Amino acid sequence: MNISKREQRVLHALAQGGLIRHVKDETGRIVAADCLNRDGWALTDCSMKLFQRLRRRRFVASSGGGPYRITRLGLDAVRAQLDNR
Repeated sequence: MNISKREQRVLHALAQGGLIRHVKDETGRIVAADCLNRDGWALTDCSMKLFQRLRRRRFVASSGGGPYRITRLGLDAVRAQLDNR
């Protein structure tokens, strides 16, 4: 499956235990999304447009109103990378 470098980077961070916190307005629409890795650091690559694309392709999902996490489909789409820690 073709995914961009930014999508790849975000999905890789999510696969390692990261999450995407979202902020909703009064009408219940998501207006902001912050992608955090497992250590709590924010990823600057994760924009609102990228988040919407990941949601539309069902690579991330929220359960019970909680933060968005990677799905099985997202794990299948992400390519293996070395951890550069």
